[in-house]
Amino acid sequence: MKFFDLPMNVTSRSICLQFIFLASLAIAGCGSDTEESFLLTTNVPTLTFSGEGGSQPLTIIMKGQSWSAISDQEWCTLSINTSQNNTTNIQVLVAKNEIPQVRLARITFTLHNGESKIVEVIQSIAEGVYPKYSSWVNRDNTGMESNSFELVSKINVGWNLGNALEVPGNETGWGNPRVTKSFIDSLKKNGINAIRLPCAWDSYIEDQMTAKIKTSWLERVKLVVDYCIQNEMYVILNIHWDGGWLENNPTYAKQKLVNAKQKALWEQIAMTFRNYDEHLLFAGTNEVHVPGEPSTENLVVQMSFNKTFVDAVRSTGGKNSYRNLIVQSYNTNIDYAVDKLIVPEDTVESRLLVEVHYYDPWDFCGLETDASWANIKYFWGKEFAQFGEVSPWGQEEYVVTQFQKLKTKFVDNGYPIIMGEYGALRRPAIISGFQNHLNSRSHYVRYITEQSKKNGMAPFIWDNGVTGSNGFGIFNRNNGTVSDKQLLQALLEGANTSYPF
Repeated sequence: MKFFDLPMNVTSRSICLQFIFLASLAIAGCGSDTEESFLLTTNVPTLTFSGEGGSQPLTIIMKGQSWSAISDQEWCTLSINTSQNNTTNIQVLVAKNEIPQVRLARITFTLHNGESKIVEVIQSIAEGVYPKYSSWVNRDNTGMESNSFELVSKINVGWNLGNALEVPGNETGWGNPRVTKSFIDSLKKNGINAIRLPCAWDSYIEDQMTAKIKTSWLERVKLVVDYCIQNEMYVILNIHWDGGWLENNPTYAKQKLVNAKQKALWEQIAMTFRNYDEHLLFAGTNEVHVPGEPSTENLVVQMSFNKTFVDAVRSTGGKNSYRNLIVQSYNTNIDYAVDKLIVPEDTVESRLLVEVHYYDPWDFCGLETDASWANIKYFWGKEFAQFGEVSPWGQEEYVVTQFQKLKTKFVDNGYPIIMGEYGALRRPAIISGFQNHLNSRSHYVRYITEQSKKNGMAPFIWDNGVTGSNGFGIFNRNNGTVSDKQLLQALLEGANTSYPF
C-alpha cells in the first residue's frame, strides 16, 4: 500500500501523523534494544603482565549513566573504580608475583543497568621467585658442641677435591674420574683429615622456575660427603663457580635474582644435611667478583650473598642452628677481607668463619704463559733466587704481613679463618734446574701451610687432579696413590704447626 497516495484531508492527515509517531516509537524502541547490548566496552579483553608487575592503561567506553568495577584479586587493583564519563582511561595496577606460578585476575565492569564486561589479567611468574624449601625443627646441639675455634683446632690439614663435583652438569667433564670411597679412604691414610668439596648446584636444577635441585644429585653429593665422614674427616661443602650465575653477578641489577636462588638452593642443601654433626661445614659462595677493582655496589651485594646464605641455613633449625658456617671476602681476597668485609649477624654466637684464598705471587703460582705484566716464574723464596728469577713481590715477608693482618682483623676478634685454596703449579720440566723448581714449590707449600696455622687459618691446598705439567695434583684419583710425594711431605710438614688458640 502506498500511504501517501491517500487524499490529504484532515482525517487522513491525522491518521498519517499517528502512524508516523507510532512508527518512530517502534524504530526508536528497536534502536534502544540494539544499543543496550553494546553500552559498555573496553579496548582490550585481556591484559598480560610480567612477574615483576607494574601498570597498564585500559580504556572504558560507556553509553549510560555510570559504571563501577571490582577485581577478584587483591594483587590486581584499578586507579579508578567508577565513572560517569562516556570514555574513561584508567590504569590497571599489578603487584609483583610472589608465588612460583602463573596467576589470573578478573576485573568485572558493571553498567548502571546491570550489563557487565570482564577483562582478564594474566601474570607470569616473577624471575627469581621460588618456593620456600625450609621447614623449622627445634634446635639440636647434639654432636654440635664445638664452636668455630674448637672445630678449626681439629683440622690438621685440608685438601680440595677440585674439578670434580663443581663441574657443571657432569662430574667427570673436566677429566677426573667419579669419586669413590676407596679414593677418599686413601686420602685419610695419607694424612688428610679435612676435605673441601667445591660443588655445582645450578646445573643440577630440574626446574629453573622453581630452582628445585634434582634428587639424584643431592643423593650423589650426600654419598661423597658420607665417604668423608665415615673416615672421621671434616668436610666443607660450598656453592662453587657453576657457570658463574652467583660468582659473576655482585651487582644491584642481579642482587634480588641471585639472592632468591641462593636462598632456595641453600634451603634445600641445608634440609638434606640437617642431621649431620659438626664434621660438616657449609661455605656460602666461592670467589664472587667482577673484573677490576670492586665498587661499593659490588662489595655490598657480595656481602648480601653471605647474609642470605647464613639466614637460609639457620631457617631450617635442628643441628643447622649450631652448624659452623663460612662466609667469604670479596673474591676471597685478603686485602678486601681486611679492608671491606663485614661479617653478617648470626642467631648463634661463635659459629662463623671467614674464608680467603692465596695464590700470590700469581706469576709463580698460576701463570701459564708470559703476560704483559710478568713472565712465568719457576722459583719462589729467598734461598731459591740463586737458581733463577723470582717475583719482586710476594715472598716470605709478604706472606707474614698478609697473614698477620688477617689474624689481627678476624682471628683476634672471634673469627677463625679457612684458607680455602692455595698452591702452585708444577711447571713443565725444564732443561736444567727442574728439581730446584720442585724444591722451591715444596718450600712454598710448606711455608704457606705453616704460616696459615700460625695465624689461625685452617689450610686447604688446591688439587685439580692434574698430576703432570701445569697441574696442582698430589694424588692419582684413579687408584688413590700419591703422585707427588715431595709435595705431600711438604704439606704435612707445614701442617705440623700449632694454631694460636
